[in-house]
Amino acid sequence: MDPAVDSWRELLASQALDLGLLTAFIALALVGFFRKSVAIKYVTFAASVGYLGFTKSSLVSISDVFRLTDLSVPEFKYSLAWYELMLFVVVSTVLWGRVYCGRVCAFGALTQLMDPIIPRKMRVEIPVRIEKHANLIKYGVLACVLVYFIITKDVAVPVRYFEPFWMFSLFGTTAMWIGLGVLLVATVFVRNLYCRFLCPVGAMLGIISNLTVFKIKRWSECNTCKICEKTCEWGAIRGPLIVKSECVRCDDCERLYMDQKKCPHWLILFKRKGNTAVPVSTLSGTA
Repeated sequence: MDPAVDSWRELLASQALDLGLLTAFIALALVGFFRKSVAIKYVTFAASVGYLGFTKSSLVSISDVFRLTDLSVPEFKYSLAWYELMLFVVVSTVLWGRVYCGRVCAFGALTQLMDPIIPRKMRVEIPVRIEKHANLIKYGVLACVLVYFIITKDVAVPVRYFEPFWMFSLFGTTAMWIGLGVLLVATVFVRNLYCRFLCPVGAMLGIISNLTVFKIKRWSECNTCKICEKTCEWGAIRGPLIVKSECVRCDDCERLYMDQKKCPHWLILFKRKGNTAVPVSTLSGTA
């Protein structure tokens, strides 16, 4: 028997559990995404925090971006789950946008699990004129850490002090825990603060998301309607425009599109034709 075949069998056997669990998790995330299910989305959040976060500490990190800059990626046959996750992140971003940010990233999932708990009156809504500039901060962070890495080849400082993902390993210095505490307290008041304004990985995926193939559909009424814009918690809708680099495919606006009692498109259509209902399967808008 070929020793190489035995070797691959052993490698697959040793990584089978990780591959199976990751595949099941990705399938759960995609089912929730395609079904636009709030319940499944929150189950995905909990699974992300528990599995990708505290169990595996497997989050896409700025260190993975560093690896691509100098091609120091893990050896394929020993890191199959890492390659599966990276493949999912890149392919899903190109196909639909920042799906990873919206429902897979464990830290993003943690902050979104805070949303139903924190009273709305405690939230501070950032004015659009400020938000559209604040969104650019994460691109500055990305540029700074990339320049720092290229000059120093030091991975530790960016991972420790520009990302909070280390928290899932429960290991950090006093300064790191204090910084994390400040960030989480600030997130109580400003929803998804790190993801929206500071995350260098989100910035990188935001750049890739400009290649998105399957964009969110828009009705002609979206040119004047503000319902989805006011509902969007990520500041990704500005008038008729959905900013692809900021959209994390949270589904809030897409569920509104399908709501025949709230969306003006349907209300106007019913008024013109005297209809009372339209099958959801007939949904189609303009990109």
